[in-house]
Amino acid sequence: MEDNASKVTTPLPHREGLGVGLPGVGPYALPPILDICGVLISSDLLTERFCCDYEKCRGVCCIEGDAGAPVTMDEIAGIEDALDTVWGDLSASAQSVIDRQGVAYTDQEGDLVTSIVRGKDCVFTCYDGENCLCALEKAYRSGKTTFCKPISCALYPIREKQFADGTVALNYHRWKICRDAVWKGQAMDLPVYRFLKEPLTRRFGEAWYQELCDVADELRSQGYLK
Repeated sequence: MEDNASKVTTPLPHREGLGVGLPGVGPYALPPILDICGVLISSDLLTERFCCDYEKCRGVCCIEGDAGAPVTMDEIAGIEDALDTVWGDLSASAQSVIDRQGVAYTDQEGDLVTSIVRGKDCVFTCYDGENCLCALEKAYRSGKTTFCKPISCALYPIREKQFADGTVALNYHRWKICRDAVWKGQAMDLPVYRFLKEPLTRRFGEAWYQELCDVADELRSQGYLK
């Protein structure tokens, strides 16, 4: 998410002066970054369509990539509380990794992330036939635990970045393994922010999410969004 955020040096107000006085921005051009109650969001969250197509991808995002899912210290505590419950669903390789280094580690960028197996698979991946599932979410949905899964997982394809001054920025991440989700979202005309209503509300609260929706509706009424 660093790419788009790094291109904007002055956050744009979400209510006043949209598209006014900005170089290269015409009367119906959407600013690249919007400020929603102090949270900077890429306008891609409003313009791009997305809806996970699990029947096509089979949860491959749990086993692709070169690092684990970003986690907070509070989330690590929640994961550790749920560990005994989900232990039997984890592979022997995953159990070995957790025994050796714990449920999380610090990656090359200095971020805390969930531990991984063979340099890519999340240790909490379990399987239902060919389908990849999250053992943490599976236990939560069954009422066995109170911790669901890291918010970074729930928010995907949104990625969150926190800057040194405490500013939070949200960007839309494009990944080829999610092309079916893009096609499904386009077919349903489902914007990213609508698809991720639940995790966005979980992360920032109902009032913040309603403000995001109000801003999107206002932009749409003014011709900035379709």
